Amino acid sequence: MSKLETAFDLFIGATLSEYIRNRRLSLSGEELLNTNHKIIDIALKYGYDSPDSFTKAFTRFHGSTPTQVRKGSKIKYFAPLKLNMTMKGGYTMEYRLEEKESFKIVGLKANIKYETANTDIPKLWTTFFRKYPFSKIKPKYAINFDENMDNNTFIYMLGDDYNESFTIPRNLEIMEIPKFTWAVFTCIGPANIKMPEINEKIFTEWLPNSNDYDIAAGYNIEMYANPKDYKKGTNDEKYYSEIWIPIKKK
Repeated sequence: MSKLETAFDLFIGATLSEYIRNRRLSLSGEELLNTNHKIIDIALKYGYDSPDSFTKAFTRFHGSTPTQVRKGSKIKYFAPLKLNMTMKGGYTMEYRLEEKESFKIVGLKANIKYETANTDIPKLWTTFFRKYPFSKIKPKYAINFDENMDNNTFIYMLGDDYNESFTIPRNLEIMEIPKFTWAVFTCIGPANIKMPEINEKIFTEWLPNSNDYDIAAGYNIEMYANPKDYKKGTNDEKYYSEIWIPIKKK
């Protein structure tokens, strides 16, 4: 191993060849999602001399075959390294693209100032559970909506899928989410740790480094699995949640 490779391994925890391979497989996954290029052409572009060898490597990295990704399976994003005062990247993020028609959410809504969000949002959660402990409406979603994206105030809503058969308690509102293509990011682990971590990476690294997509509107949706399905609830190491970002082609 050369001195460069040794230093790379020391700082990143992976060899240079592993980093290059992971970046190629990450980029090939994005190309499968964003183009109609033939799989064989993509394989050759990223250094694989046959569809079989490409499929095996691709499946090991992404957990799905190229054909399955074309049909909507998730892919992993492997961030490029940036050398400044610190090195960033070299990790994977699972996401998929999902077309969703407009849908309605019913829940508790409030206008929040960015400067007081860290205290106001937990208060809203507390209010929801205190006022509606027996309601069929559960906080499946946490929606952030900044229509002007001016970073002054935003709408925050805790809610559930709207169901006409539900009796809507007093002070709860209905909000319609428009039709978008969403980048849906998988979060596995305690929600209060994993979701902020993934959210930061989306906006500081994934979006800035994307050659294909930009944010389409000021929505950021968190989707929570039912905590009762996990031994430690939202603090469980296997707890599942998602972050949805509306995207558009650049």
